[in-house]
Amino acid sequence: MSSKARDQARKDALVKEFRNVSGASQNDANRYLKRYGWNVASAVDAYFEEYNGRPDADPLPSLQKLGALFDQYKDPSNEYIGVDGTMAWCKDLGIELEDVVLLALAYELKSPTVGEWERKGWVDGWRNLKCEDISQMTSALTTLRTKLSSDSQYYRSVYLYTFDFAKTEGQRSIAVETATAFWGLLLPVGLSGEALAHVSSEEDDEREEGWKEEYNQWWFDFLEEKGGKGISRDTWNMFLDFVKNIDSQFAHHDLEAAWPSTIDEFVDYAKERLANHMS
Repeated sequence: MSSKARDQARKDALVKEFRNVSGASQNDANRYLKRYGWNVASAVDAYFEEYNGRPDADPLPSLQKLGALFDQYKDPSNEYIGVDGTMAWCKDLGIELEDVVLLALAYELKSPTVGEWERKGWVDGWRNLKCEDISQMTSALTTLRTKLSSDSQYYRSVYLYTFDFAKTEGQRSIAVETATAFWGLLLPVGLSGEALAHVSSEEDDEREEGWKEEYNQWWFDFLEEKGGKGISRDTWNMFLDFVKNIDSQFAHHDLEAAWPSTIDEFVDYAKERLANHMS
């Protein structure tokens, strides 16, 4: 390939990147990139600054500021933020590494696994959340925490995302200890609001209670006693519906339905514990 052809291919790639980020036309992409020496970050920032000048436009965070913040926490030997950077970032945000709101952030920023954040997901995610600095990010955490506890659809999205987030690459299941740790974060926040509100069945009295917070520990105790190599995606996913639909006495569980055997076995275990409490 000639040098001219290579240069054109590079410019075509930059135009595509500009358009993917900005949604601009081909002509606008070429115009802004030429004006800013084919520097995508500078060209996109300029484009949005002019776009944001329109009366009907919402301001968007700066790509340069987000890129600089990413680089501040990035692993020096890699192209992503690793565990050390995550720890420093959490300290600046004023949260612990075990804070459940990090699972909402993992979903928003498309984190591939625990303690790892990629540049594209970081930039796109924070731009969607309208944040470009630590102060704005800290405020966003409060909103995400409330949404996670109160919005059942958002909770479901974060919950389902967590399985792949927690899973070791190449594995089809997650270790029981790992699943228990993440359930230990997700179940309390869902029960604290409406995200895990009980869905009554036709047999339920309207006043019937659903899953209780103490049952979280019963589930953990059961899994520890049962043993096993791991939690499958099917069990992880369906456990969410089980928690939302089961009555407090485990009386309306349908053994003929397509529940994972682990959940069926837990119902027998829970009924036995209830009987022991009443005797």
